[in-house]
Amino acid sequence: MRPITSVVTRRLALAAVTLVTTGLALAAGNEIRIAHVYSKTGPLEAYGKQTQTGFMMGLDYATGGTMTVAGKKIVVIEKDDQGKPDVGKSLLAAAYGDDKADIAVGPSSSGVALAMLPVAEEYKKILLVEPAVADSITGDKWNKYIFRTGRNSSQDAIGNAVASDIAGLNIGILAQDYAFGRDAVKAYKEALKKARIVHEEYLPTQTTDFTAGIQRLVDALKDKPGPKVIAVVWAGATTPFGALAALDLQKRYGIAVGSGGNILPAMAAYKQFPGMEGATYYYFGIPKNPVNEWLVSNHYKQWKTPPDFFTAGGMSAAIALVEALKKTGGDTTTNKLIKTMEGMSFETPKGRMTFRAEDHQAMQSMYHFKIKVDPAFPWGVPELVREIKPEEMNVPIRNKR
Repeated sequence: MRPITSVVTRRLALAAVTLVTTGLALAAGNEIRIAHVYSKTGPLEAYGKQTQTGFMMGLDYATGGTMTVAGKKIVVIEKDDQGKPDVGKSLLAAAYGDDKADIAVGPSSSGVALAMLPVAEEYKKILLVEPAVADSITGDKWNKYIFRTGRNSSQDAIGNAVASDIAGLNIGILAQDYAFGRDAVKAYKEALKKARIVHEEYLPTQTTDFTAGIQRLVDALKDKPGPKVIAVVWAGATTPFGALAALDLQKRYGIAVGSGGNILPAMAAYKQFPGMEGATYYYFGIPKNPVNEWLVSNHYKQWKTPPDFFTAGGMSAAIALVEALKKTGGDTTTNKLIKTMEGMSFETPKGRMTFRAEDHQAMQSMYHFKIKVDPAFPWGVPELVREIKPEEMNVPIRNKR
């Protein structure tokens, strides 16, 4: 027969475990757990850090500084995908499975995002994509658990087509050789109606010497009659703009350079191309609305700099989630969130966005700009030509829903 003390001790231990377990369950019930998987390190580190800053500011803004929704505390779990698809995939699985994340946000890279999509489907939990751009994310690789506040390649392409689709224009494209670049060029080609693409040059994402690629573009363009432009589709810290400026292509061959918007450090090179036109997702001085005013003011207070390209995106993602959770009363049940978010409109630093029900892509404005050189700024300043509103852009639905 076992000693009475041993039995009592075991019963007390079991009771303690039960109390701890119950306490954890109660804590989980009073929390909304959001995993943010992004590039803390790697080639898109600058993008990731901006997104994280914007996301936390967005949560602060949307919750009125309480970091709670419907009485539940928001807990953000950060994970570094390093810009690697396999890492991002495993981290998302760990977030859903081990960390019990209710929702996930990210990543920075389109390649990482494509690896993560099946994980959201496997765990039947929402992945809000921000800022990865490739069309295929809400296109042929999409599933119903995927929403995106970030713009897609088609929105970029249609915006840039508005700025550059001129009869007789000859275009050479310089793009990165992965999902972001390939999808962007495909969408751009579809959006163009008048201009003609004469050459497509795809280079590895880690390229630092652009000489050979640019020379192939020059050879394809230089003898063409009419206006000529090299359109650049490039993400990351190392860009081809310095190499393009050094060659003085406008003076030598009449070849202009065009591109979309970018982060402020990358736009320092735009000062070498005054008058360059394109379309941008965001520039802090363009949108005029209360959310952007709050973001710009508070970003200056905290960081002594203006918010950048992906800061606005991170904030938009946070606002979208908080607005959805307010509508569900803090209920994180996936099917309820999907039903709530489909067709939902919400205010962002860019103005109103709406999740399209068919593919969960956020419909949003783009901005046709022209670069102005202003000595007060170390980057080329994109002056607004006009806002291209969502209803003006016939963004294709590319999924197989």
